[in-house]
Amino acid sequence: MRTKIVAGNWKMNKTLAEGVALCKELQEALKDKKTLCKVIVAPPFLHLASVASVLDKGIIALSAQNCADQESGAYTGEVSAAMLSSAGVSHVIIGHSERRAYYHEDGAMLARKVKVALGHGLTPIFCVGELLEDRDKEQHFSVVEKQLNESVLSLSSEEFSRVIIAYEPVWAIGTGRTATPQQAQDMHAHIRKTISNKYGTEIANNCSILYGGSCNASNAKELFANPDVDGGLIGGASLEVAKFLPIIEAFEG
Repeated sequence: MRTKIVAGNWKMNKTLAEGVALCKELQEALKDKKTLCKVIVAPPFLHLASVASVLDKGIIALSAQNCADQESGAYTGEVSAAMLSSAGVSHVIIGHSERRAYYHEDGAMLARKVKVALGHGLTPIFCVGELLEDRDKEQHFSVVEKQLNESVLSLSSEEFSRVIIAYEPVWAIGTGRTATPQQAQDMHAHIRKTISNKYGTEIANNCSILYGGSCNASNAKELFANPDVDGGLIGGASLEVAKFLPIIEAFEG
């Protein structure tokens, strides 16, 4: 059975003290609860080592929001996969639409990031998704397929089996708009079919595919009920335990 996952991407929010406090509060809320999904938090780089020191990894896994596409060297301001691993990080978000849009990260760079991350034992959460104009032109399936082909579908079967995919309709991120459950299911099913065409049905059926696009407490249960939606990559709603916890609980029926 595929792993169900709820991952919180804090983006550029929370001071160090606020971030540590949020993790402690979330962990306290979860410690006596039998959750039916894996819970992951992705604080800013600065917070990772401090958060790792207070987390019980059996309750909450720790992710970075990005990593460098190089092993090490003269890359001022970058953070390597080796550094993340040494700080207690187990996952890393790669290819988020904001990285693609604001920092012009392309498929070739993202492919390098995935390889470097895997080489240091990190689990990539690889993001794909279309713009509103792509969907309006009914090019959303081909756009997402191209993003997959440019990066993660160049991996070996063994390497790809360690990757999580996150579908984020860019038009639904931070806008309050959400893909309908059917729109989400249709794209997740298409992604799974694309993976199956490359690696076979077993690997495709074992790949966790998350929905990321204004998922919140009011729509999580309906979204997660889809057969190909295995959880969520949550933005703003992950910044408060009162908003994040109901999304985690959406898997409880």
